[in-house]
Amino acid sequence: QTSKRVQNGPGTEDPSATLFREYLRLKTVHPEPDYDAAVRFLERIAEELALPMKKVEVCPGRVVAIITWVGSRPELKSVMLNSHTDVVPVYEEHWKHDPFAAVKDEHGNIYGRGSQDMKCVTIQYIEAIRRLKAAGKRFSRTIHLTFVPDEEVGGHKGMETFVKHPEFQKLNIGFALDEGLANPTNAYTVFYGERNPWCEYHICQ
Repeated sequence: QTSKRVQNGPGTEDPSATLFREYLRLKTVHPEPDYDAAVRFLERIAEELALPMKKVEVCPGRVVAIITWVGSRPELKSVMLNSHTDVVPVYEEHWKHDPFAAVKDEHGNIYGRGSQDMKCVTIQYIEAIRRLKAAGKRFSRTIHLTFVPDEEVGGHKGMETFVKHPEFQKLNIGFALDEGLANPTNAYTVFYGERNPWCEYHICQ
């Protein structure tokens, strides 16, 4: 996977791209994702943002991290920006660069397993909050950034369990955004209904 980034000039890099590359270097790859490294990374981000982070162990060794930006009217339904920390397995013989080195070529392309699915979206959520806070913005609704494990293996020990947990109910979610595609423009592409189940019925005579 690659993700396109624009370089600012020789020897310079936008801090968001630097953070993105750091996140790519965490080996949260199946079959043994380093979830502890991801949680430590997110704890540091929460501290930088001056926002609280809650860790909810939904299954042994499976933690959902929640960074919360409380709104001015917290009684309103909240917004959830969800992303997953795990990535699919790597077959290095098919890669031109080390999939966990986050190499950036001369064109500004960044190579790394999980770059588009979905670590770039994670960093976009984080950087949006960072810039909005720095600009002095505040919203009426509370915004939760949620980071879940095991999405790439069905989410059974991640979101599937989390939605039944009391801590999920406390989030008071009214609207959520999840996985999407990287977009090189300012457009935001929204997909819905892409995983409708198809049922096959057999009539036996």
